[in-house]
Amino acid sequence: MTGNGTTARRMQEALLAEISGLTVGPVSGGPPVLHDACLSVAPGQVLGVVGRSGSGKSSLAYSLLGHVRPGLEVRSGTVQVAGLDPLAPAEAGRLRGSVVSFLGQDPASSLNPALRIGTQIAEAVRLRSAVKRANEVRARVEELLLSVRLPADRAFRRRMPWQLSGGQAQRVGLALALAGTPRLLVLDEPTSGLDTVLADAMRGLLAEVLSDGDRAALLVSHDPAWIASVADEVIRLEGGRIVTAGPVKRPVPVLSQPRSRTAGPGAQRPQEATAVGGLHVRGLHAAHARVAVLHDVSLAFPAGSCTAVVGPSGSGKTTLARCLAGLHRPERGSAEWREAGTERGRGAAVHIVAQDARGALNPRESVRSALLRPLRRIGRRPAEDALEEAVRLLGLVGLDEGVLARRPGELSGGQRQRVALARTLAAQPRALVCDEITSALDPDTASGILDLLDSLRSTTGLTVVMVTHDLTAVARRAERVVVLDAGRVVEDGPVERVLVAPEHPRTRELLAHAGDALLAEPE
Repeated sequence: MTGNGTTARRMQEALLAEISGLTVGPVSGGPPVLHDACLSVAPGQVLGVVGRSGSGKSSLAYSLLGHVRPGLEVRSGTVQVAGLDPLAPAEAGRLRGSVVSFLGQDPASSLNPALRIGTQIAEAVRLRSAVKRANEVRARVEELLLSVRLPADRAFRRRMPWQLSGGQAQRVGLALALAGTPRLLVLDEPTSGLDTVLADAMRGLLAEVLSDGDRAALLVSHDPAWIASVADEVIRLEGGRIVTAGPVKRPVPVLSQPRSRTAGPGAQRPQEATAVGGLHVRGLHAAHARVAVLHDVSLAFPAGSCTAVVGPSGSGKTTLARCLAGLHRPERGSAEWREAGTERGRGAAVHIVAQDARGALNPRESVRSALLRPLRRIGRRPAEDALEEAVRLLGLVGLDEGVLARRPGELSGGQRQRVALARTLAAQPRALVCDEITSALDPDTASGILDLLDSLRSTTGLTVVMVTHDLTAVARRAERVVVLDAGRVVEDGPVERVLVAPEHPRTRELLAHAGDALLAEPE
């Protein structure tokens, strides 16, 4: 501390938020997930937070909202935001929405599926601001929608959340976060689930929001280039501890070219696929509530191959993934698995790992139960053998057996995603449909998961369909890429050709907006 006591008090009052000695750990005991964390945020400052999945980033961010995940507790330390304690329920109610707001990587979690978009934003305006009269509230709703580059007309305000694309849902979530004109935004991977075009637009939109005078932000991201472009300072967490703090330097990149790759056992060239085993799609038409989503999609995913499916948000990628796994009934056409030389499809051979691991896991069920059920069902394993295999699967996805006793709410987003993958692998699928499974993971962990899939392809002949916005992963892992736009296949070919010499305008647009997504540090 420097200067006299008065100076110190003024410096303290100038801080918008401060965390001091915060330790958070499981209620049942054990190592803390956040240990002796200290940080401060001044008005107008953007503080970046980086670290591996499970390092405590989200727990740190949530503490500014006074939220502690189920199964965890605050063991020591203090949190102050605008002079109030968000960990005290009475004071948290005065802070949330009006002083500090949150935007995360899962827009669906911030939207009520039973209420129209305009109604939800209007409720947020009434609760978090002084605007109360109906005409003024409606005007404020329209202003918020326009500020996040969405239509403000009555037809759009009357949409339900399920009628929005991922990018639209994310921007509606931002409008909700801004409804009370907060002084502090907590942003937890707000662009991770978006395609390159929308992610680029969202980063630009957030840059505008953060340039607004005294508004500060805590930005959690796995994108070092974005952190470097907007953050004033950055802190890095490892194992729940802040290990470094200070300015971040942007890495000097080089262009990453698609790597040569060898297909797994049984893989065939795409034009030969109709005669061999694999996942086959013919004349697929699919809809949601009578709104057409997929139009006459025909594809073949040979056994042992890795095919990437890319396209803008709302292009039908997730619907295609669900059709492949038998979770969405098409209006016409078929999607089926065939063993080599067998005409009859076997849908049970295809499993999906969804982007929303929180929704895929039972919140009341422990990780142990989630893994043991498929393990006991397949091969009727004895309990001891099944438990040993569960521990092995957790190790494959980078988790230790300590998570067996935890429930999904006690895990970080990255940990939940890895548990969901381990559970799917327990069912011994022959084809795995991965819907944005690395979007919530840090680059090192994401690379480890993709390494695991490569290993499974080479050792077991696993077929992988990788639905993703990560063009770097496409360039490095896939053999073939399929581009969807408005529910139609607009380009399909080898990765080396599509990423280097794209033929369709939509593909060129995705590549143009990828920017640093196709830039990598030299090895």
